[in-house]
Amino acid sequence: LSMPFSSNPRRSGSLTDIRTRIITEPWQNFFNIEDTIGRGKFAVVKKCVEKSSGRRFAAKCIRKRRHCRDCTPDIFHEIAVLEISTHHPHLINLYKVYETTTEVTLILEYAAGGEIFDHCIGVKDPFNETTTRRLLQQILEAVDFLHSNNIVHLDLKPQNILLTEGGVDGDIKLVDFGLSKILAQEIEIREILGTPDYVAPEVLNFEPISTLTDIWSLGVVCYVMLTGVSPFLGDNKNETLMNVTTGVLDFPDDLFKSKNAACKDLMTKMLQRDPSMRINARECLQHPWL
Repeated sequence: LSMPFSSNPRRSGSLTDIRTRIITEPWQNFFNIEDTIGRGKFAVVKKCVEKSSGRRFAAKCIRKRRHCRDCTPDIFHEIAVLEISTHHPHLINLYKVYETTTEVTLILEYAAGGEIFDHCIGVKDPFNETTTRRLLQQILEAVDFLHSNNIVHLDLKPQNILLTEGGVDGDIKLVDFGLSKILAQEIEIREILGTPDYVAPEVLNFEPISTLTDIWSLGVVCYVMLTGVSPFLGDNKNETLMNVTTGVLDFPDDLFKSKNAACKDLMTKMLQRDPSMRINARECLQHPWL
């Protein structure tokens, strides 16, 4: 077993101390691999079954070196956030951690319903208002928990919001804390992070990040869940970024004619270009639409 290092926590918005035991044997010795269920630039997620128990998990295999840089501290930060997240029912649970010379593998709770992306993008009927309200409430409860622990997710999008079961009856599990940061009074974090059509204007303008940065992203997620359309998506990346920085929000009749005016009011309050004008997660939960 190898022990995690410890340095000055929060110096760069990251946690460094973890409690989870790091197992240095190959994780494949203990799990049977079924399918690849996700793939990113530096990580692959595989559905697997634990040999000893028959339980199904998701194995997130993360490369330790990226662009000739050792990213192990970033991975340990993600583990530390996952440890905090075990205290909330709508945040994905960490089961075990394995490490080799080239990668760290996180064995995570498996959410059988997959991404909400698959239920609202490119489908004939996105979520109805009742389902959207229920799921958004769970998402906001999870985000409020993170924010109460001074954690900002910074990559909230339908691909990082999973359902525990297929169809619309599952519950929410937030995943992927790889871009998350710890907010501390003595630090101002200014970084270009996130996915273009979900990223907040202050991120693109290199202004300080706050918990309200996540609220913008959730406003976009809510819009997408209700309509299947992203409100700021342009024909190319530059056009999308321009739409975000101008922050002009539209509710066309063909998408919103049958929708409750209260849902538009909530999204308008979440998608304020000036973060100081946005409502926070707790205020969202108290909004009449929810």
